[in-house]
Amino acid sequence: MTKDNHRQQFPALANKAYFNYGGQGPLPEPALDAIYQAYKRVQLGGPFSGEVGAWVVQEAMLTRRAIASELTVPPETIALTEDVTVGCNIALWGIDWKAGDHLLLSDCEHHGIVASVMELQRRFNIEVSICPLAATLNEGDPVAVIADSLRPNTRLLVISHILWNTGQVLPLAEIVKVCHEPPLTPPSQGGGQEEFSLVQGDGQEDLSLIQGGGQEELPAKKHKVRVLVDAAQSVGVLPLNLIESGVDFYAFTGHKWWCGPEGLGGLYVSAEALADLHPVFIGWRGIVTDANAKVLGWKPGSQRYEIATSAYPLYAGLRSAIALQHEWGTIEERYAEICRLSKYLWERLSELPNVECLRKSAPEAGLVSFRLTNGMPHKKLVDLLEKQGIMVRTILNPDCVRACVHYFTTEAEIDKLVGAIANQ
Repeated sequence: MTKDNHRQQFPALANKAYFNYGGQGPLPEPALDAIYQAYKRVQLGGPFSGEVGAWVVQEAMLTRRAIASELTVPPETIALTEDVTVGCNIALWGIDWKAGDHLLLSDCEHHGIVASVMELQRRFNIEVSICPLAATLNEGDPVAVIADSLRPNTRLLVISHILWNTGQVLPLAEIVKVCHEPPLTPPSQGGGQEEFSLVQGDGQEDLSLIQGGGQEELPAKKHKVRVLVDAAQSVGVLPLNLIESGVDFYAFTGHKWWCGPEGLGGLYVSAEALADLHPVFIGWRGIVTDANAKVLGWKPGSQRYEIATSAYPLYAGLRSAIALQHEWGTIEERYAEICRLSKYLWERLSELPNVECLRKSAPEAGLVSFRLTNGMPHKKLVDLLEKQGIMVRTILNPDCVRACVHYFTTEAEIDKLVGAIANQ
C-alpha cells in the first residue's frame, strides 16, 4: 500500500500537518467502522444477554492475542486496561511494600507516574530516589547510571522505554539484566541520584529533592529488582520481544502509536513477576467462582488484574488499527521509516539559526524535541503553528517543543513545519 493511499484512511490527517502521535494517534476509518459495528451488534443481540456475553469473552481473547503477537509474549500475560497510567498503577500498588523498601525512579518520568510514587511513599514510608537519566541523552551510559543507583533494599525500578520528553530510547534488556543479576561488588552510593521525599507545608504535599551522597557503603543486593516500564512511546514504534528483554511489567496504550481508540491499553506481567503482584482493584473479570458464586481465587494469568464492565467495542477498533499498520509494512519496516523521517526532521530543524535540538545526533525514534533560542515562548509557537494547521506540543521539563513523526508522515509535512518555524 502506498503512503498516500494509507494516509487517506485517517480522517484526522486531512488539511493539517499532524505531529502529536506521542499524545494521541489519529483513528483510522476502518477502526471507526469496526467500533460502530461492534456497538451495533451489542444492541441487536441485547446488551446483557448470553449471546453478547459469549461475544465479549471472544473479543477479549482475540484482542489479547493480537496484542501479545505485537509484544512477542503469550496472551495470558496480557491484562486489558484503559491506558498506560492504569497499567503502571496496577504494578505500583500490587507490590507488597514494607517500610524502608526502596523504589528507584528516573528523572524523565511522566508526572502522572511521579504522583503515584509520591502517594506510595506517603502511605507505606518507602524510600524513593531519582536517577539522572536526562543527562545521558547525548553522552553517558544510562545502564551505568541505573546500576550505580541500585541499593540492597531496592525493590522496583520505574523507567520509560522511550523517554516521553526527549525521545531517548533506553537499552531495556541491558537495564533489566543489571536489575535482575546481583552485582559481584557493592554498588557505589551517592552517584548523582536524588532523594525523593514529601515535605509537609501549609497543608500541602510538595515534591522535594535532596541531593544524595555521603552514604556508607552498603553490601551487594541479593535479590532481583523488578522493572516497571512506561511503554507509552514504545509500543507501536519499536520491534519488541518482551520475553527476551526479561522485563517484569510493561504498561502500554493503544491510542498513541498504534492509532487505536482512546480508553484501551494493557499491562504485560511476566510469568515470574505474576506470583508477587497482587490485584488491587478487584472485580468479576479477574476472579474464579464456583457454581454458587463462591470466590475461589484469581484467574490464572494477567487477566486477574482486569476488573469489570468496559467499552468492549473498542477491542475491535484496536485490532483493526493494528491490522492496518501491517498492511503498510512489518514493524521493522515501519520503525526504519520512523527513524528516517525523524532524522530528516532533526536535520532540517538543526539548519535553523533560532532552533536547538535537544539531541546532538539523529533520533532513535519518532520524538524530536527542540528549543527556540530567539526568546519566543514555546507555548506561543505551538499556538501559532496550530492556527496554521500544524499540530505540535510543549514539554515543560525540559522546557521545549516536541514534534512526533510516524511512518506515514511525509517530507512535505516536515517541510511545512520547518518553514513555519523559520518564519516566526
